[in-house]
Amino acid sequence: MRADARRNRSAIIDAALRAAGERGDAVSMEDIAREAGVAVGTLYRHFPDRRALLEDIAVDALRELLEATRAELGRAPAWEALLRLVDRCVALPLSLTKSLITGEPRRPELPALETEINALIAEIAADAQRQGDLRADVPPAEVVRVLNVAVCRCGARSDDHLTRVLLDGLSTPSGRTTAT
Repeated sequence: MRADARRNRSAIIDAALRAAGERGDAVSMEDIAREAGVAVGTLYRHFPDRRALLEDIAVDALRELLEATRAELGRAPAWEALLRLVDRCVALPLSLTKSLITGEPRRPELPALETEINALIAEIAADAQRQGDLRADVPPAEVVRVLNVAVCRCGARSDDHLTRVLLDGLSTPSGRTTAT
């Protein structure tokens, strides 16, 4: 891909993330093109429709999260690895990603990426349980579901009330001492 095409694609994705964050699902392709400083035709050369643009953003976000999750696997203490992943998750457009996955995504890698990420996070949760920082009475797969509730919603932050309550509910007293 030519350098100018890469810059345009990057500007389009950045603009789509900003515009969707400000105006939600109502943002149009024309709004995104204007925000990116490109012609609508340039936007459509990169993305044939709005769904393609959103799914591309979702795939990029999940690939970034998969890389981060792999990096945290096996790091001790595992509870702190989970907290770092929560911080990473809230910086990504996971509410958008989740809505695309629960629909019928055109890109088959979306559900596959989600499945792989969730399996790795369950491994980290099991490690945190063995280390005594995560409640042992909650199966790792359920820990993943709880974390999804915390991070896969609009406006999620690692320090908001819902996220804090969910993390406090999952941690043991020793885990709480390291929570951010």
